[in-house]
Amino acid sequence: MSTQSPAGIDEPGASEAAPRSAETIDHPSRSDWFVRGASGLIGGPLGDHAAALDRPADRESRFWTAGRIVLALVCLTLALHWVQKSPCQDGAWQNNIQYTRMCYTDVLALYYAEGLNEGKVPYADHPVEYPVLTGYFMGALGLPVHALGVDNPAINQGQWFYNLNALVLGALAVATVAVILSLRRRRPWDAALFALSPALVLTATVNWDLLAIGLAAFGLLAWARARPDRYAMLLPAVAGVLIGLGGAAKMWPLFLLGPILVLALRAGKLAAGLVATATALVSLVAVNLPVAIPYRENWERFFDLNTTRPIDWGTLWYIGRYLDGRISPSAPGELGPFEWLNANIPTLNWVSYLLFGLACLGVAGLALLAPRRPRLAQLAFLVVAAFLIFSKVWSQQFVLWLLPLAVLARPRWGAFLAWQIAEVGYFAAFYGELLGTAMSRPVFPEGVFVLASSLRLITVAVLCGFIIRDIMRPELDAVRQTYADDPDGGVLDGAPDAPWHQRWRARAAEQPAEPVPV
Repeated sequence: MSTQSPAGIDEPGASEAAPRSAETIDHPSRSDWFVRGASGLIGGPLGDHAAALDRPADRESRFWTAGRIVLALVCLTLALHWVQKSPCQDGAWQNNIQYTRMCYTDVLALYYAEGLNEGKVPYADHPVEYPVLTGYFMGALGLPVHALGVDNPAINQGQWFYNLNALVLGALAVATVAVILSLRRRRPWDAALFALSPALVLTATVNWDLLAIGLAAFGLLAWARARPDRYAMLLPAVAGVLIGLGGAAKMWPLFLLGPILVLALRAGKLAAGLVATATALVSLVAVNLPVAIPYRENWERFFDLNTTRPIDWGTLWYIGRYLDGRISPSAPGELGPFEWLNANIPTLNWVSYLLFGLACLGVAGLALLAPRRPRLAQLAFLVVAAFLIFSKVWSQQFVLWLLPLAVLARPRWGAFLAWQIAEVGYFAAFYGELLGTAMSRPVFPEGVFVLASSLRLITVAVLCGFIIRDIMRPELDAVRQTYADDPDGGVLDGAPDAPWHQRWRARAAEQPAEPVPV
């Protein structure tokens, strides 16, 4: 079971009160086998007498501390992303340049498709295929650009809109890195996993996902800062509001509430979990009502689209459709099981929901049965990954959802980079598929894209496997080698398991083993 942290800097709230000199800083070149091996190319791991760059700024005269280096790196990554998308920024997508240069972005395409270039107000004048906060965000940036374009006809409105979005979304990405640094003060180099992610280079502004990611990150930070004092419910409430707003931008941040509730139940802190859940739902409803009531039909566009969409590119179901006719070919006129599901969308939806629900039950069981209470980020990654694995839609930019959770859940470079390589391969194969569709002739055999899709799915599943292993064997958890318990846990950090859970585990341990038949 989880036990109270030993006296000292690992007690809840003690990291702020303890002298900074007591902090143990992780050095990846020593603690991570992959980084340690790679460091041989530049002279080997950090030496005992080296001047480290990861000391807090107030104790170090040099400007370039680890945190500032990581923040600079994410700015560089976002600049590279902007360059990668630059061939498409003028909107003159001739000769399939958006596919050949792999620079397509919904941000620019939907400026015109959603009528923002005509001054249409999202939901009021035009249905929007995204949750309401994303629609608000589109309108908040798009309508001023349109007004500017009316007064200045010479400007390229689409390009202005894209660049304004890139600036704001980039700021949210930098803020997310700052949150990771705040949550991992003793492991500042973990944030470099996010900052240097190839997936961030390729997909940062494909859509508005960074809006939800930023809100979810700040929600996790608010939860992590909660402490069991007289204001114990304030920060969980703030966390809930931010998570609810994230859910109003993209649905997935709401999945964080499940792990919060299960862990709070095991720790006997259910009140904090319920407060976070309640405020999340209140904020979600408060953001939706101003649109749902007067513009119900346009508001329902998001739900209608998601319930009627068939199997999408690169999903588990897409792979199954490809394999239908190769592993178990059907008779002429008959449909394989995955083709049948694609032809029966309501059944496909329910099967997808059922598998995701079973996965969530499995994660909840893992949280309650693990020898030590898992960390919040570990369960959050498992739940969001399960949603992607079993969903009928897994868009190229959805990798961004997992990035901060992967960094917080398992900051190990080897498996992380293998996953990122698979995502880059999928990104390239996906644009090959799009180009082939646009030209009405394939760029490469369909099996190439299916292989890339399979590798993406497998690497995410492998990450899930590693995280489950770390939960069952907490001595292998990289974060708990630096922190005593869960730096993201807030009121859960260092708390003992609830008495009911301790009694239940004690009774389970006392159960005599079943006799083995001779």
